[in-house]
Amino acid sequence: MPSSPPPSLPGPLSRDQVVAALRAAGCVFAEDEAELILATAPAPADVTALVARRAGGLPLELVLGWAEFRGLRITVEPGVFVPRRRTEFLVAEALAQAPDATVVVDLCCGSGAVGAALATALAGSGAAGTAPEVHAADLDPVAVRCARRNLAGVGGRVYAGDLFQALPGALRGRVEILAANVPYVPSGEVALLPPEARDHEPPLALDGGADGLDVLRRVAGEAAGWLAPGGCLLVETGERQAAAALDAFARGGLRARLAASEELYAHVVVGVRD
Repeated sequence: MPSSPPPSLPGPLSRDQVVAALRAAGCVFAEDEAELILATAPAPADVTALVARRAGGLPLELVLGWAEFRGLRITVEPGVFVPRRRTEFLVAEALAQAPDATVVVDLCCGSGAVGAALATALAGSGAAGTAPEVHAADLDPVAVRCARRNLAGVGGRVYAGDLFQALPGALRGRVEILAANVPYVPSGEVALLPPEARDHEPPLALDGGADGLDVLRRVAGEAAGWLAPGGCLLVETGERQAAAALDAFARGGLRARLAASEELYAHVVVGVRD
């Protein structure tokens, strides 16, 4: 785990010097990170500054300015939630449930990674070969700004506001995929998160209330009114919370199931409107 920068970082740095500096700062995958930093730096003279930021504890994705998500480069910036690889499982489940979806909503969108990945995968899959209609929303202005950059290329529209209140009313009853990567860390466990999350990501994107399910329950309680018949809601949650999350979906009038990936240690509740 990076903690503090090395005593001095003369520049420009060679690859071996970058690896040594990152390893000295505690970066476990120093070689891989060095390759990414060297490839991303606009000029050799910029490498020193990027290495110093990483060695000082800034998450690699924020040093680079992007995170990889389902083969896409998703722009991220300080103060935005960095998309996790495990959330790729949520996207895969959405595509399996609704492979021909034409109306998609990415709620609690953060950087817009889920919406961008769904839009990319669904583009051209319909009978008419048309791109899906993609909408996203978040309460955090930093996330909204970032998501607009990431969804511009797929024609996505991003709104600022609290959950469904941010969405245009015309979407009611039309949404075929509603992906909501809600915060689900119990309040008492936020302080136990790795420093990359705890110190560099907004609490709004992490803290899910006393049992971690406050936002999930709100989403599950309103989702049916926004979903088209046969439309699905997908929410990532923790293994310990799965039973309570399934109950919240059922109370919201959705037919629910739990999907899990051992490889990614991901748990996604999928709810369908009959």
